[in-house]
Amino acid sequence: MGQVFDKFQGNEWRKRQIRKITDRVYVKVQNQRQCDNLSFEDLYIAVLLVYNDINKYIPGPHFDPPSKEKVRELMKNCDINLDGEIDHDEFFDFILQMTADTFTVVSQKLIVTLIVAPTVAVATKKATEGVPGVGKVVRRLPNSVFASLVTIAAVWFQKRGQESAL
Repeated sequence: MGQVFDKFQGNEWRKRQIRKITDRVYVKVQNQRQCDNLSFEDLYIAVLLVYNDINKYIPGPHFDPPSKEKVRELMKNCDINLDGEIDHDEFFDFILQMTADTFTVVSQKLIVTLIVAPTVAVATKKATEGVPGVGKVVRRLPNSVFASLVTIAAVWFQKRGQESAL
């Protein structure tokens, strides 16, 4: 349950998640290439690895990595010391800027799933109590249980929609 509340903290949660991913990916690429900073080629490999981790560990739809042109453009903006390479701190800022849209989509889906679905469920409970056959069961269910069942159904439909889109 604590993980759910962490997600409502917004930017801090997002930065912690990105920091975990970027630290691991940066060290991995740096060790494989045996270099201090990341050149464009190394940076693009790191971006692909970051998006792979985002798609594995962060809830939501699949996100495609950006094009090489977008990476080049953002690299120029994030290369503070203008050496043509990205160091560890620049890499974190680079990934923060690159993934801003990704986390907006995830946050919106989280809000819909965890706030809107239970609210709608409780608001429509009275209407479902009048449905023949189902009404008796719905009347006996506490609001919290009914809201949880509707939320689980909403999550299930979201996942089914994502699977059918692939």
